[in-house]
Amino acid sequence: MNIAMIGTGYVGLVSGACFAEFGSTVTCVDLNAEKIERLLRGEIPIYEPGLDDLVQKGIKSGRLRFTTNLPEAVGEADAVFLAVGTPSRRGDGHADLRFVEAAAMDVARALRGYTVVVTKSTVPVGTGRRVADLIKETNPQADFDVASNPEFLREGSAIGDFMRPDRVVIGCETDRAREVLRELYRPLFLLETPIVMTSLETAELTKYAANAFLATKITFINEVADLCEKLGADVGDVARGMGLDGRIGKKFLHAGPGYGGSCFPKDTLALARTAQEAGSPVRLVETVVQINDRRKGAMAGRIMAACGGSVRGKTIGVLGVAFKPNTDDMRDAPSLSIVPALQDAGATVRAYDPAAMHEAEPLLPGVTWCGNAYEAAKGADAVALITEWNEFRGLDLERLGGVMTQKIFVDLRNVYGPSAMREQGFVYRSIGRQ
Repeated sequence: MNIAMIGTGYVGLVSGACFAEFGSTVTCVDLNAEKIERLLRGEIPIYEPGLDDLVQKGIKSGRLRFTTNLPEAVGEADAVFLAVGTPSRRGDGHADLRFVEAAAMDVARALRGYTVVVTKSTVPVGTGRRVADLIKETNPQADFDVASNPEFLREGSAIGDFMRPDRVVIGCETDRAREVLRELYRPLFLLETPIVMTSLETAELTKYAANAFLATKITFINEVADLCEKLGADVGDVARGMGLDGRIGKKFLHAGPGYGGSCFPKDTLALARTAQEAGSPVRLVETVVQINDRRKGAMAGRIMAACGGSVRGKTIGVLGVAFKPNTDDMRDAPSLSIVPALQDAGATVRAYDPAAMHEAEPLLPGVTWCGNAYEAAKGADAVALITEWNEFRGLDLERLGGVMTQKIFVDLRNVYGPSAMREQGFVYRSIGRQ
């Protein structure tokens, strides 16, 4: 089958490369000519493990193509996926649908023969209907159906999530559209992947509800971690005791500095705004948004407290600035709250991240960027571990302490054990543990 993927951002590029691996012919479209030229040379604009090899493989096979020519790509397609950005709209927190609407109208003008137009971007409930209306208005003769196929890709493991998903959610309302999308996902039938067929509105809401629930789990265990510190309990043991209950599950029960990234912050906010306008507010999600924002802002205070209450004139080494490991994504990363707060309090910050420093540099001015963890710790009065990259899990603690001015280690991801750190002579602070 022929697919046109409109947008070569994170979702569009990963989805396009994976569909090509499944055997479809995929043309990825972007208005940015420079970006397309880079992709044609095999240069990947994002950091995602395994994606560069998958793109190269798709290009060599002839099944993965890149172009700025939207009419040509859409005219040949059996299915067109809208995978453009839906950032939070300034002022009210709603998802900004300008890019989706513009893409829908461009696609409408290029349709040739029956085509399924699929929203792959995360969009508010009702967007599918809006896309259908725009296509009808722009091209009254178009023969098409609109479907919703939300993505559930985790940055850092997106290829595995696409190839071996827990489920595929498809919202559509005609047999023709269902058959096209079933054929596209036919390789997953061999894995007996559940295919959940729903209405447009149900599919759109499923994506928001899933992300809001996961954000709630993270926020819940963070609040429990704070309580553990007051009561002398260990949040790690509490989380294990909870997670072994099959009704709860162990995932997303890791205490830390709060969630960030491209999905949870904007999706929880968009769901809350949508619910308010529908007259059925989701108070729990509203509270989760508020708690998470406060938590990220409070993390710098933990580092200052470990340093005796003040970091003025001190050097802080920061390990990891991306919102999570295995990505260079800096969107709503906790470091964007923590590092400026430390600088405002008079600290000098030295930082290292295995992948995100290029993205972080313009967002965090005044930081000294280093080549490895030990360079970041050189001359530091304290080291703060913010992102739990694997290379930070097995640091040579003797070497680390040897280059520091003071051996203070603030572990915002609970990577290390308190007793082991004390044995190495560190003043050690973590989350939800004594």
